[in-house]
Amino acid sequence: MTLPRKLMIDGEQTIATTRTHVKVLILPFLILLVVAGATGFLMKVVGDAAGGNLRWVVLALGLVLIVAGSVLPWLRWITWTYTLTNKRIVEQKGILTRSGRVIPLSRINDVAFEKNLNDRILGCGTLVIHDASEQSGLRLDDIPGIEAFHRTVSNLVMEAHGTSGRDESV
Repeated sequence: MTLPRKLMIDGEQTIATTRTHVKVLILPFLILLVVAGATGFLMKVVGDAAGGNLRWVVLALGLVLIVAGSVLPWLRWITWTYTLTNKRIVEQKGILTRSGRVIPLSRINDVAFEKNLNDRILGCGTLVIHDASEQSGLRLDDIPGIEAFHRTVSNLVMEAHGTSGRDESV
């Protein structure tokens, strides 16, 4: 899901759009497997012992747990995007109510990234952006291909500030 054209300003082009790494869906996937298996097992056991009405209760409880533990986290993941344009960084999130944060590249003071051991193994990391506002910096957690994204953001910030990333004295 990229930034809609109606939200872009004149002369703005999308450079990259990303969302958090798929690793955030590992736990919801495990919840789906465990709950679906347990629900099927309990429906068989309860169906043989107690009758039909209790089976519906088990099925309803299983569906509620699957929606809360797997479907909602997936919807949160699929609707939370970070878009980098040639003028700004836009964070958009929300399932029913959309919200977002926009940081113009010209206001960014610092771009850093963090990678712990499991991030290094999975090829992702956290991008930390500090701007010239009173708000705290923007943390883009679990960004896939963090080094390339960091390089792209840094180059665009340097261009926005009128400097180049190359040493021109050579």
